[in-house]
Amino acid sequence: MAQEAAGWLPEETLSLWKREQARLKARVVDRDTEAWQRDPAFSGLRRVGGVDVSFVKGDSVRACASLVVLSYPELEVVYEESRMVSLTAPYVSGFLAFREVPFLLELVQQLREKEPGLMPQVLLVDGNGVLHHRGFGVACHLGVLTDLPCVGVAKKLLQVDGLENNALHKEKIRLLQTRGDSFPLLGDSGTVLGMALRSHDHSTRPLYVSVGHKMSLEAAVRLTCCCCRFRILRAMRQADICSREHIRKSLGLPRPPTPRSLTQRPVACPRGDSGESSALC
Repeated sequence: MAQEAAGWLPEETLSLWKREQARLKARVVDRDTEAWQRDPAFSGLRRVGGVDVSFVKGDSVRACASLVVLSYPELEVVYEESRMVSLTAPYVSGFLAFREVPFLLELVQQLREKEPGLMPQVLLVDGNGVLHHRGFGVACHLGVLTDLPCVGVAKKLLQVDGLENNALHKEKIRLLQTRGDSFPLLGDSGTVLGMALRSHDHSTRPLYVSVGHKMSLEAAVRLTCCCCRFRILRAMRQADICSREHIRKSLGLPRPPTPRSLTQRPVACPRGDSGESSALC
């Protein structure tokens, strides 16, 4: 989601951003706020959203922001919107939200105004929530500003509060044997910042799930697992595909080959305490 190249920013702007993060952080809710979140089968959940910002190769300014909404539990696309954007803020570690969230917020507000019946009940974000240098990552930022439940799902461990991708961490990953296995990410502060989750039986690389807004960590981990057809959440994957396809069409680029993983068979998602499978994920 984020471009790796870091940019320079005046100290005055960094201080302003830190104050804004602290102000918005006070509004984060880290508990379940909806009845469907407390239901073992997520009864009442009908729509999940995914967001993405993809970059034009070799261009630090042009990008594409995308929002997709999937039905739940079917995980079929019911809405998608992409738009080319011009990035005005550089990428600075720990401040990704100031670079990307304004464009994602516009997409959510547009959907709320045009087709409120398709609004997602939760947003799944390729990034971190409270697992962050100052406890307020992009998933928290977007959640607070949209006032929607939000979950941060990162593909790499953000090494903060003493968390390290060291031998001990890798050994814990090795012990994640099957889909749904997880272990807590306990920082030196004594706070559980998130969970490392094995999201698919055929992938040994975990996802790093953290609270964004209006949802408990336990529910966030369960939902993440139920929204994965492969290792990556389907909503995030579809948003990424949507944004990259929009870039391709906008720039007149050739279509890339179909990824091999798209030909693999999806897995069934357990529903409720009975273990019965009624959805693909």
